[in-house]
Amino acid sequence: MALSKLERRVRIKHRIRKIVFGTATKPRLSIFRSNKEIYAQLVDDNNGTTLVSVSSRDKDIEATGSKIEVSKIVGKAIAEKASKAGIEAVAFDRNGFLYHGRVKALADAAREAGLKF
Repeated sequence: MALSKLERRVRIKHRIRKIVFGTATKPRLSIFRSNKEIYAQLVDDNNGTTLVSVSSRDKDIEATGSKIEVSKIVGKAIAEKASKAGIEAVAFDRNGFLYHGRVKALADAAREAGLKF
């Protein structure tokens, strides 16, 4: 029997997380997307803490336009917050989601705003 979408994503997520690990100097940029919103956070896996987080639900994020446009805004915002926190490089964790659409838009916007991964 075929896997459901969620079971498939969880398998991909575990395969990615075996490799991707975040430290204080190079945290993990973890992405989560729901049907309506998109969330991004920088995680230090050594201490188990979230250093910086941004989502499309934040008050300072203008959530108008298409979902891809909102993802680009979130990508820019996470890069700006990371640079204020003194973080230049991250390890990208797409969290089992395919690298296209909103996830790709967020990653490209973060790269353009100066984040290295």
